Amino acid sequence: MEPERVDSKSFGCFAHRKSLMRSITLPRSKSLKRSASANSNAVVTPRKTSTREEELKQVFRRFDRDSDGKISAVELRAYFASIGEYMSHEEAQGVIQDLDTDGDNLIDFADFLRLMNKEVAAGEDHEEDIKAAFEMFEFGKGSGRITPKSLQRVLSRLGDVKSQDECEAMIRVYDADGNGELDFDEFYQMMA
Repeated sequence: MEPERVDSKSFGCFAHRKSLMRSITLPRSKSLKRSASANSNAVVTPRKTSTREEELKQVFRRFDRDSDGKISAVELRAYFASIGEYMSHEEAQGVIQDLDTDGDNLIDFADFLRLMNKEVAAGEDHEEDIKAAFEMFEFGKGSGRITPKSLQRVLSRLGDVKSQDECEAMIRVYDADGNGELDFDEFYQMMA
């Protein structure tokens, strides 16, 4: 199977930002460590928690294959190939140029950290947009739920007339708790 080719025009000046962000998963920090005793009672002892920066360093190391503290175009391409996405050398160089602040044509940890912090801020804006959309579809202001009727009403206002049955089917797809309505978490999963 050939790796997926990413269209550089679809992401603007940083062609692989969305792919890069999608591919980065922070390791879960563990604040508690369990030590089992002979009788199934477990003793819970505190463990040092990782800071976000420490977690990002772990992610950075996934890209930095030669452990020199910098990500080169070759390392960036290798990482994307490892997750099944094709990135040309020119595209990798473009990403490097977009992020590199010291002119060495490499991404150091400070550059990487700036990118991650920008993306976190953008993600917070995205959540606010989803909250606003949820409120537009809510059954009643502050009700915290979208019913088939409220979905039908809003879609109709938007010029997309649906039957009650169609709206029920749409909700059923994301209705994790099976109550026939969407709460914010279910709506967020649908929009994500």
